[in-house]
Amino acid sequence: MKVGYILNTYPSPSHSFIRREMLALERLGVAVHRFAMRPFDGSLSDAGDQDEAARTEYVLARGVLAMIWAVFVNGLRAPTRIYSALGLALRASRGSEAGVFKHLVYYLEAALVARRVVEENIDRVHAHFGTNAATVAMLAAEMTGRQFSFTVHGPEEFDKPAAIALPLKIRRADFVVAISSYGRSQLCRLVSHRHWARIRVVHCGIEPQNYTAARPMPPARPLTLVNIGRFAEQKGQLLLIEAMAEIVRRGVDARLVLVGDGELRTPIERAISHAGLGHHVELAGWLDEAGVRRALEEAHALVLPSFAEGLPMVVMEAMVTARPVIATWIAGVPELMQHGRTGWLVPAGDVAALVEAITEMSATDGETLRRMGTTGRARALQRHNIDTEAAKLAGFFAQRPRTQPR
Repeated sequence: MKVGYILNTYPSPSHSFIRREMLALERLGVAVHRFAMRPFDGSLSDAGDQDEAARTEYVLARGVLAMIWAVFVNGLRAPTRIYSALGLALRASRGSEAGVFKHLVYYLEAALVARRVVEENIDRVHAHFGTNAATVAMLAAEMTGRQFSFTVHGPEEFDKPAAIALPLKIRRADFVVAISSYGRSQLCRLVSHRHWARIRVVHCGIEPQNYTAARPMPPARPLTLVNIGRFAEQKGQLLLIEAMAEIVRRGVDARLVLVGDGELRTPIERAISHAGLGHHVELAGWLDEAGVRRALEEAHALVLPSFAEGLPMVVMEAMVTARPVIATWIAGVPELMQHGRTGWLVPAGDVAALVEAITEMSATDGETLRRMGTTGRARALQRHNIDTEAAKLAGFFAQRPRTQPR
């Protein structure tokens, strides 16, 4: 089987889980052709991402004339389909935040993908995220008669489903993947119960071979916490700085390492300075996969005060590194970790609860923290082995498509 993966920006530092999935599929014998609309506009520090960039076909780099020519070529091959795809693009644009013009751009992108799908004899297409990549996949499938599917991660897709025509895409897809039971429930809300059976759960996963043994925790003091993610409002780092200020005022010997970057870097730097936390908080910037692993191994715990998530890969990575986690009780997070057994779950947006969890962790003996870490590691390895999850996905790819209501 040959599958065309359709992505918007790929590879990027925060999308290593997509790379893992494609590589796992290839280990199972599924040929994967990578299509991305555009490359990442920053530097790629991870060697794996650099390799993926070299293997990816970039649609917009081919230029407008190539896309227009692809419409003509597809039209000669299947004139009815090229017009039905145009009608579908206009239908998807109704009520969309992207509008008609952008959907015509998606139509042109899909035409180029469709032409390449036929040339490469690709059996089906699959997109990651329910936004424009899924639109391109849907239109390319319409042009070629291939089946299409897509994976929804959240939380962005759940915030504005009508604005990205998500219900339409779910109804037309061969199947749709959610990465957690919570995510599946949110997709089921958008369509009739007749479509629910085609909404499947396939977890994101880790590669166990990269985590053959867990390193011991560092010395008890200072309590070292690490946060990993894009610096953005929904990730809650500003509240974490507020919590750290209170932790230090309580006399807890603690430090925090922030791994990542983003639009809130300057406000975060100001908050650190204003609270006098320069000696307690380190900004490490983006790290490659090995650097993230080192940051987790050098910490006692991961802390993730997010307001919205899908199913955070970084929580899996912390757990498989045998580190407890302090995280917010949102979305798919409680499916992954267990309060009191693998860490602490706190209400989102509640600084006081975050402070109490960190304070309780600081007073917890090393043996209990190690036991939490070991329990979390076993749970992550059991539930999030990427080869197991990719095998589920490959099985869905191989199923005979069914006639379905749209």
